[in-house]
Amino acid sequence: MWDAERLRIATDAAGIALWSWNVDTDEIALDERAHKLWGVRRDGPVTFEELSRRIHPADLERVRKTFQSTRTMAGPYEIDFRVLHNDAVRFISARGQGDDIGIVGRIMFGVFLDVTERKQAEEAREMLAGEMSHRVKNLFSIASALTSIAARSAATTTEMARDLTQRLTALGRAHDLARPAPGQTAEKAALLGDLLAALLAPYSDDAAASGRVRVSVPEVRVGGTSATTLALVVHELATNSIKYGALSVASGTLDVRCTAQDGEMVVVWTEQGGPPVTAPMDTIGYGSKLVTRSMSGQLGGAITFDWPASGMVATLRMSKARLAV
Repeated sequence: MWDAERLRIATDAAGIALWSWNVDTDEIALDERAHKLWGVRRDGPVTFEELSRRIHPADLERVRKTFQSTRTMAGPYEIDFRVLHNDAVRFISARGQGDDIGIVGRIMFGVFLDVTERKQAEEAREMLAGEMSHRVKNLFSIASALTSIAARSAATTTEMARDLTQRLTALGRAHDLARPAPGQTAEKAALLGDLLAALLAPYSDDAAASGRVRVSVPEVRVGGTSATTLALVVHELATNSIKYGALSVASGTLDVRCTAQDGEMVVVWTEQGGPPVTAPMDTIGYGSKLVTRSMSGQLGGAITFDWPASGMVATLRMSKARLAV
């Protein structure tokens, strides 16, 4: 039943690539699937050094040491690593038997599996877990800051409790925009001004005559998918402002304005009256990565920061077409 032809059918069905390694000459023979996976020539054996040139530099030394130790490694082994092929990064899992089990005429045998989709799914889960942890920590900071804001103008504990409840309720609505409940989706379309007003409502101060938070944007529709992404970005900016920037003090103000430029929508977030500002160190925190990834990946744009003495200024550039999705 299990002749060479039937085994080949089975390996093709499972997406398994085959390799053999001559432990004396260091030559590696690959089947057709393995050649495609690595993107190497098909006119004969290749060497481990040749394959090494395609391994991601960050993984190369680990793969070298692990692969060389497989001859004395007891039992089956599995090595996962990245390869660079056609300007793309793929994840490969190399598997075989250690301790020279199954070696024939100085030749060892094993398989390669393309595990890119699995690795990408794992990275996505790690990113989601990291984002959740990051946002939970931010929520604790925000709750403390909103309590201080509510206490500024309240004459009694009853007024303070009512003010704080209203702000936390607004924060909950903003959170729903950023992360709809399971089974629910963001609204199909909303006005950009209404969206920004809802997101920034928890931080405004109605008692101030001039308005602590000012929003001035044209009548632009934002699609449900973009609304969720933009909510994440605005929430991150507001969180940083209430922790370190203009919204952290009673005298601070926030001005958000939007203009249309060719195929882009440009939102300028200007903070004034807060603590002295300085540009952050080169180290990029998780929140900055989240904002940058969201702006480029989902909104087809970018975000830049300026640090004048008067306060931080963030400029968000978004594709009009993406914003409507």
